[in-house]
Amino acid sequence: MRRLAVLSMHTSPLVQPGSGDGGGMNVYVRELAGALARAGIEADVYTRAADPAFPEVTVVEPGFRVIQVPAGPHGPMPKEELPSVVDEFADRVGEHLTAACSDVLHANYWLSGVAAHRLKHELGLPLVSTFHTLARVKAAVDLHEPAGRAEAEAAVMQCSDVICASCAAEVDQLAELYGAPRNRIEIVPPGVDHAFFSPGDRRAARAALGVLGDQPLLLFVGRIQPLKGLEVAVAALAELADHGHPEAELVVVGGPSGPEGATEVAAAGSLVADLGLTDRVRFVDPQPHLMLSTYYRAADVCLVPSRSESFGLVALEAGACGTPVVAAAVGGLPSLVDDGVTGFLVADRAPASYAERVALLLDQPARAGALSRSAAARARDYTWSTTAARLRRLYTDLAATVPVACR
Repeated sequence: MRRLAVLSMHTSPLVQPGSGDGGGMNVYVRELAGALARAGIEADVYTRAADPAFPEVTVVEPGFRVIQVPAGPHGPMPKEELPSVVDEFADRVGEHLTAACSDVLHANYWLSGVAAHRLKHELGLPLVSTFHTLARVKAAVDLHEPAGRAEAEAAVMQCSDVICASCAAEVDQLAELYGAPRNRIEIVPPGVDHAFFSPGDRRAARAALGVLGDQPLLLFVGRIQPLKGLEVAVAALAELADHGHPEAELVVVGGPSGPEGATEVAAAGSLVADLGLTDRVRFVDPQPHLMLSTYYRAADVCLVPSRSESFGLVALEAGACGTPVVAAAVGGLPSLVDDGVTGFLVADRAPASYAERVALLLDQPARAGALSRSAAARARDYTWSTTAARLRRLYTDLAATVPVACR
């Protein structure tokens, strides 16, 4: 096993996470490809050419390249229109792969999975799939996806040699909602870069961000879209007045994402105004990924009120910085947040429930400190080098076997 072809069609690992289609998957692909390159596997990441500012080939570090592949117009496309250029994307990637002699395909998200499924049959290469989000999980919380996505996901799963899941909850979703064969599902959680995401001085972090005073500071990090639940975080801030913290503030780091992103930003702004929180909510543009560590350290609590979350990289990074997390008890978040030990899980979407847990942390500094230490200790179990080592073994095994046939 020498060379890996990573497909990330709809978003490039070079794109700023936190806006547009850039999020945790960008971080996953970039950090994993880098860790694999350092472990001796050359990783070529193929993405649709959507930004003329990037060259055709970018060498991120030795052994890790990002290759921009033309498919459709040379520029941004709404994600809902991307299925129309999947075949063109697969054609162009196939041309590269014929010359590059890759040993394994690793597809990220369903669009890349559809392209990689075709390439698997044309080139006789084994296929590893990571879906990141699932249409049928989103449908369960009334988040609608393009027609045919769920069926496409199911077809890719049935022909994948390995399906990567981030946690046991995702294994169950893959098997129960899609009939994915459990014997081909491997739990391979993402990691965190502890050189940057680690505990630090809260006062110094606040000074670096220009936060004045000792008022409680809540943090929300992520793309602004219905999935992430920003409105719950804003309303929870308002509810904190009933718990004796009318001075608390909320920092929101992220930008609009998806077809409903602009609407969601406007709705959040209106809610802030309606609740009289204009002076206590600060919206910050998406930040370079490693800069987020300063925001995590500055906060007393990180809120993750997602409606659905396959893993929850924000919760992991916040915990690594020693910031307790109050998160929705959905998807992979319970695998990261140990309720009452490293943070709190909330079983409903009521802002009052979030405010109650936040108030516990603000009112009991000793308990908050204990949760902070436990969160940082738990996060140390997650490293990108461990993730890369696990995948390297899987890739090596697959490269030496005959790929599975479609079921």
